[in-house]
Amino acid sequence: MNAWRNPYSVSFAQALADFKRGKQTPRDFLERCIANVERNEQRVKAFVTLDLKAARKAADESTKRYKAGRPLSMVDGCPVGIKDIMATQDMPTQMNSPAFKGWQSGQDAACVHALRHSGAVIFGKTVTTEFAIGYSGPTTNPFDPERTPGGSSSGSAAGVGAGMMPVALGTQTQGSTLRPASYCGAVGFKPTIGALNTAGIHPLSATCDHLGIIGSTLEDTWLVASQISFGVGSPGYGFINGAGPTLPAAVQPAKLIRLYTRGWGEIDASTGRAFEEVITAVTAAGVEIVTKDNDQRVAQFEDAIERDVDSALDIVAYEMKWPFEDYIARYGDKIGKRIHGLIERAAKMTPADYISVLEKRNSIRNRCRSLAAAVGAQAYLTLASSGPAIKGFEFSGSRTFIVPGSWLGFPAFSLPLMQSGGLPFGLQLIGIDHRDGNLCSTANWITQTLAADHADN
Repeated sequence: MNAWRNPYSVSFAQALADFKRGKQTPRDFLERCIANVERNEQRVKAFVTLDLKAARKAADESTKRYKAGRPLSMVDGCPVGIKDIMATQDMPTQMNSPAFKGWQSGQDAACVHALRHSGAVIFGKTVTTEFAIGYSGPTTNPFDPERTPGGSSSGSAAGVGAGMMPVALGTQTQGSTLRPASYCGAVGFKPTIGALNTAGIHPLSATCDHLGIIGSTLEDTWLVASQISFGVGSPGYGFINGAGPTLPAAVQPAKLIRLYTRGWGEIDASTGRAFEEVITAVTAAGVEIVTKDNDQRVAQFEDAIERDVDSALDIVAYEMKWPFEDYIARYGDKIGKRIHGLIERAAKMTPADYISVLEKRNSIRNRCRSLAAAVGAQAYLTLASSGPAIKGFEFSGSRTFIVPGSWLGFPAFSLPLMQSGGLPFGLQLIGIDHRDGNLCSTANWITQTLAADHADN
């Protein structure tokens, strides 16, 4: 199959062994990233704020720890970009909003705190759409400057895709981690809702907001997610399933459920062929693909998704009432039109309406769990976007393929394994809640299997 290979990619996990052997230092690795910033940032515009002086100082301190044989953690020396809705003690957090221009919290969000105290190099603040749901920023796609990088974690995904850093933090309320990862040729990981601590991240929807990780490789992504989990935990949740200093071992799934949801009406022929090549390779390796065509239970599940998935935005809108009703009252037209529209949508909902949409979500979660168990499938398989990045910047791309997983709150990966017309797009794996490590094992197996298939061809 014609798999995607990123020409810019830099991997911290691949450099880590060199750090330990003294063949390369964290400062050397950071300078590689900075060289890519200097080469690509003027075109890509991934960053709102960069502090290279602080980054170099942190990398030098990490270098000393490795030379002494005492790294602080599994991500000591790893450059990480921070989405600009996450509080940072040393840089502004502006949410791509004129109402918050220059605003600074004076403290780190929980995820930033966990990384900073583990020796990671806090590299800069990356561009977001307005409050992670409104109008877009200036970022372009790293592989075609006339195309969107996706939203809302646009700068994080584009920066990783352009090799400016191996990992960056994003968020996902509907499609904001997996879609930009898909468009920018990076790995995207949206864990089980609540698995990673979101304290200090500007809220949209308390029951839909996920902290997401975007990385050059699956291992880079998993190491950072694991360190955030170990560093601060997550109140009432604990720690992410399977977290650890090594990538969960690749485990071949017995079965995968292929989802045919409404997004398949959006794709072109080239995108469809690339996905079918994945299905062929996975099937040839011995995995059974279960679909609505060979199991009526899958068809019934898809019908249930289609009936109720649009209520996902009702949940988001209702839970945005605070603080956005206050922002609109205080700042007026400084708050974008889409946010005004969502608050108007929420105003039309009654408490009974809100309870109803929560019940719909709970029902679909139960159906998702029970179907996977009844079929004996390890994950659900679909696209992470409707193909490669679209042209223009007014619209950051369809969320159709991604909203169901966000609505469920179940773990999902976007794996950069396909391309069309020389542009990447991702394969999406959706797992069962609280089994993030199991899903990562499946993702690892698929990544290795498709890489081997590509080498053979």
